Amino acid sequence: MEIQRHGIILNVEHFDECVAFYKDLFALPILFSKIEGDFKLTCLALGETYLMIETEGVANTSGKSITENATKLRFNVADIDLALKTVCDYGIAAHIVKNAWGSVINIVDPDGNRVGIRDEIGFK
Repeated sequence: MEIQRHGIILNVEHFDECVAFYKDLFALPILFSKIEGDFKLTCLALGETYLMIETEGVANTSGKSITENATKLRFNVADIDLALKTVCDYGIAAHIVKNAWGSVINIVDPDGNRVGIRDEIGFK
C-alpha cells in the first residue's frame, strides 16, 4: 500500500469553536471546508499532513479523561515560553510542566480534547 497523504480526523460537538481554536491558536491554515446538511468539516494543514475537524463528536468541556478520549494532540514548538504567552493571550489559563524528558503545556480544546504543547529540545 502506498499512502499518498495522511491525517487525523477529530469529531467535535462545538465545531466552530474547535475550528477557530486550531486555526487561530496554532496558525493552521484552512485547506477546505464542506457543509452537507447538519454535517460540517474543515480540513486544516498540519505540517505535511492534515487535521480534519468534523461534527458528530461529543464534548466534555471540563476536559476529557483518557478513557473518554485516549488520543492527545501534540504540537512541538521551538520556544515553550513564547508558546505559553500565546496560549495565555488566547485566554487559556495554563502553565509549563517540566519533566526529565522535556517541558509541556497541557490544555484542552473547546470540546475538552487533550492537547499538549512540548518543547522541541527533546526531539533534536
